[in-house]
Parts: sequence; C-alpha cells; structure tokens
Amino acid sequence: MSRYILRRLIAMPFLVLGIVTIAFLITTVTKGDPLTAIVAEQQMSNPEVVAAAKARWGLDRPLPERYMIYLGNLISGDLGTSFITKRNVGTDILYRLPATLELVFAAMIFGTTLGIVLGVLAAYFRNSLIDHGARLFALFGSSLPVFWSGLGLLFIFSVMLNWLPGPGRLDARLALPPGITGFLTVDSLLAGNLTVFKDALWHLLLPAFVLGWTVSGTISRLVRANMLDVMSREFVLTARAKGASEFRVVIVHALRNTMVPTLTVIGYSFAYLITGAVLTETIFSWPGMGSYAVEAARALDFPAIIGVTIVGGLAFLVTNLITDILYVVANPRVRLS
Repeated sequence: MSRYILRRLIAMPFLVLGIVTIAFLITTVTKGDPLTAIVAEQQMSNPEVVAAAKARWGLDRPLPERYMIYLGNLISGDLGTSFITKRNVGTDILYRLPATLELVFAAMIFGTTLGIVLGVLAAYFRNSLIDHGARLFALFGSSLPVFWSGLGLLFIFSVMLNWLPGPGRLDARLALPPGITGFLTVDSLLAGNLTVFKDALWHLLLPAFVLGWTVSGTISRLVRANMLDVMSREFVLTARAKGASEFRVVIVHALRNTMVPTLTVIGYSFAYLITGAVLTETIFSWPGMGSYAVEAARALDFPAIIGVTIVGGLAFLVTNLITDILYVVANPRVRLS
C-alpha cells in the first residue's frame, strides 16, 4: 500500500503539468481577445495603449516563452494576476475556496447519508412502497437540472413560504465572524456568535440540498443495485443461518461489501462539485469557485481560468488518491497494487 501511494505521489506532479499545459494551450487558441478585459473599449483603437497593455501582461511574447514564464511563476507559487481584479489569482482562489468547500462538504454529508439510507431501505424492502418512493426520489434528484430545482426550491421556500432566507451566505445586516477557517458556520462557532451561526446555517441549507439531491440520487441507485446483488450471496445467507441479527447482516455483511463502488461515486462527486457547482453558486449568489469561474470565463480572464482549472485538477487527483486508500478501509479484501 505504501509503495502504491508513493508511486501516485510521484506521478502527481506530471499529471498536474499535463493539466496546466492543456489549460494554457486551450486559452491561447480561443477566438476571444483577452485585451477586451484589460483595455477599455474606448481605447482599443489606440495602438499605443494596446501595445502597452500587451507588454504589461506579456501578450506580445511568443507562446513558448509565455508558457515557460508561466511554469516558472507557477513553481514559485505564483498563479498570475487576474485581468479583472488585478490581484494574484492564488489570492482570489484562497478567498473563494472556503465558501465552495463549506457548500460542498454540507452537500456531500447530506447527499451521501441520505443516498446510502435510501439505497439500503429500497433494497431491503424491495418492490414495496418504500422502494418505489426511494427510487422516485432518486430519479428526480438525478434528472432535474440544477438550475430548475434551484430556482424552484428558492421560489417555494424563500419567496412563497418564507421559511428559508434568500441567496447569499449571510444576512447583509450581520457582521462576518473573524476569518479562521473561512467556513462561516465554523468561524461563528469558534467566535461564540450563535446568531451568525444560525443565519449562516439557514443560508447553507437550500443550496446544500440542491447539490446533495443530485448526489443522493446517484448513490441511492448504486447502493440499491449492489445491495440486491450482495444480499443473495452465500456469506450473507450463512450469517443469517448462524443467527446474526438482521441489522448486522444488512449493515456489516451486506452494506460494507457495496462500499467500494459507492466510494468511487462519492469521491468523484466531491471533486466535481468543487469546480462544478457553477449553476448552484450562480443561482444562490454564493461567492465560491463556481461563480469565480463564471466571471473569469465571461471576461476572458485567462490567468483566472487556468488557476481554477489547476485547482479542479488537483481536487480530482487528491480525491482519487484518498478514495483508493479508503477502499482498503471499507473492504480489507481489496489490495492496492
């Protein structure tokens, strides 16, 4: 296992290099002109201003030279300067990332827990009302577009019923807690401010449910299918014959043997949501990585686009590594090789 992890860690820098290279090349072949994000529209006809902007941002240099300069800066931890914010892209990402991680963690906790519970119940009570209800819930969660479910639930629970607050992370009338982790719920608890904690938690519920619903639908269907297969195996029948309790048979013997494929889906979903929660963050005005990526794409902010791509690639690489390690924890019969 240690050799496997070592090989993965050695390969990771080369994979990151491939991600950086592809992202850099794609941004250079797009038809959009990044100067439109740098130079005002009234000054685009002024050749001196355009030439100065190209020299300032290195756009007048050959592509191989720009690529090598970018790699050199990246190795030193410099992701470049955003065309829009005029700040370092790394600083922008570090400011935005906690908001996305808080949303993703909440969505994954909700989606994973609900998905596993519904999958187990649907398999155990096969072809019953519980099974049909769980499958219907999973079907809606996997099929409904996020922009539709997000807007619909926001209209129902925030506008019509007024049970939950509107978009944003916190009420504008409340002061932000001291930034320790970047998670408003955690920072407010550390500061002992229960008012901010409650408001931040209420703002988190609806977008986390929208994201988690999609995840729960996929997980519940996968768990149900694997549970139906495992519960007919000989070792499950043997455990029942030996007098094991039904809870132990279902949870310890059956569910544990379905966790390897389930962990794959969980790991992929977590990595995808870090940069893929674009629509949810846009609908709920959530100031995270997704909304930052949308703003960068609209403005052709190439340094920001490449920075978000690198973070997304790293998220997939690290999550896949952690998922492979958890395979052994979930099922000792699995050996990493």
